Amino acid sequence: MEVDGQLSEVIVLHCHGGFVAAMHYGLPRTTADLDYIEVAPGHAQSVIEKLAGQASSLTKKYGVYLQYVPLTSAPDSYETRLTELFPSQFQYLRLLALDPYDLALSKLSRNIAVDREDVEYLAKTIPLDPQVLRQRYQEELRPIMLGDLEVHDNTMEMWIEAYFHTEARPKS
Repeated sequence: MEVDGQLSEVIVLHCHGGFVAAMHYGLPRTTADLDYIEVAPGHAQSVIEKLAGQASSLTKKYGVYLQYVPLTSAPDSYETRLTELFPSQFQYLRLLALDPYDLALSKLSRNIAVDREDVEYLAKTIPLDPQVLRQRYQEELRPIMLGDLEVHDNTMEMWIEAYFHTEARPKS
């Protein structure tokens, strides 16, 4: 990756989205962006944007760009479960991927068709355990989610029923 050759310090990106689903979990879908929710050190955000953001020369050359997406809903302790993509491949760039449960949960609030397809793929191919998904949602994501929690709860239960072929948990 040409970005690495233009860096002068270690930069860590917490990656998610279709790129992680495809490159780390085998989703057979292409994507033109590599979404990340965190960058360290913080001042490196502007460096990454300049080198590989949507308006960069590398994007024009390769048709792929890095995109900071800070408002993604990720479980509270997702950082403890990150896995390095392409270890030892780059001198300065470190790409860390959300684990499959956190990746699925990061798609909950948006819940558009492509997100649901990604969750269904992860549920079937990893395979995800619906109880772990539900527990992580309840304990780590729901307490920090913005918006209508009932909508998010209903989305989670719809996913469990649709992608795990189990009955949704009865409402109390």
